[in-house]
Amino acid sequence: MEIVITRDSVFQRSEDVVSREIMGELIIVPLASGIGDQEDEIYTLNETGRSIWERLDGKLSLQEIAIDLAAEYDAHDGEIERDVQGIITELFRRKIVVAI
Repeated sequence: MEIVITRDSVFQRSEDVVSREIMGELIIVPLASGIGDQEDEIYTLNETGRSIWERLDGKLSLQEIAIDLAAEYDAHDGEIERDVQGIITELFRRKIVVAI
């Protein structure tokens, strides 16, 4: 499914993955085949990725997530918004997140 990801887009975590914190890292594990690049691939997110992941509740737009993160990290929201769109594009491509 081809979609255009904009600042108003809303996403949530896929029900086909689980995430756990292990030794300070956020680990994402696919539960179904066809998620990610390989059936048994495991993903990790850095601190910024984790902050985005935690906000993917199916309610906040990408712009709202970027504004939250800009305040949290004392950064320019335009730059953060581009980073949020970038990671969401990659997670969506791998079917780790779904559009609402």
